[in-house]
Amino acid sequence: MGAKILKIFSWNVNGLRAIWKKDFPKWIKTQNPDIICLQETKVQPEQIEHEIKNVKGYWSEFNSAERKGYSGVATYSKITPIEAKKGFGNPYFDNEGRVIQTDFKDFTLYNVYFPNGGRGAERVKYKLDFYDELFYRIEKKRKKQTNIIVCGDYNTAHKEIDLARPKENEGSTGFLPEERAWLDTIVNLGYTDIFREYNSKTGQYTYWDFFTRARERNVGWRIDYFFVSKEMRGMVTDAKIHMNVMGSDHCPIELDIKV
Repeated sequence: MGAKILKIFSWNVNGLRAIWKKDFPKWIKTQNPDIICLQETKVQPEQIEHEIKNVKGYWSEFNSAERKGYSGVATYSKITPIEAKKGFGNPYFDNEGRVIQTDFKDFTLYNVYFPNGGRGAERVKYKLDFYDELFYRIEKKRKKQTNIIVCGDYNTAHKEIDLARPKENEGSTGFLPEERAWLDTIVNLGYTDIFREYNSKTGQYTYWDFFTRARERNVGWRIDYFFVSKEMRGMVTDAKIHMNVMGSDHCPIELDIKV
């Protein structure tokens, strides 16, 4: 058998039940992803309807926040993972439902909704603590499985090219020096922001503020990423941003890998 290309998508949907009513099932049929990682699902276990949980042809896992209408992640996959884990086993982080780890034969995938640093210094500290805890665990995993993908809404723009108005946002969460430094750390650990390997153009964003109608003017931020361990760089065949896909204040991003 020859190599197969897997299409992996990540998307902050800003409410899973809401986007379900906005042609989301049609988008799945059109794109036909092998794996879908969703963030900010805002859905409790008892609110996950049968049609959402049981998409034809897909295995699924959900990690919900304790607080209603907040945070949460979901992973759908045509390939049933060898193992799936939710959270860290640490209530300080796990009550917000931000991580699903799925182990496959050829790689391990982390679907992550990183905390927003809004609401003051305490929340920025929580966000940085979360980065620390996550990558501590990922690096332990990497000793056994070197092929690692960490995707999701990182809630941080890394470089000036990654947002429309860098100067105006130097003091804003999402572009603070200490937040950006953590993305430098991820790179220094040996992970690649894979989209930039394929596209170095300006104006490539994944999030636009609803209230200021920023999308109409493309005044955006690139805060959704696929970071890939250097060991699996050779498996990647493409990385894209789907800026034309509506339904959320974020758009989907795509990673294609050869297995």
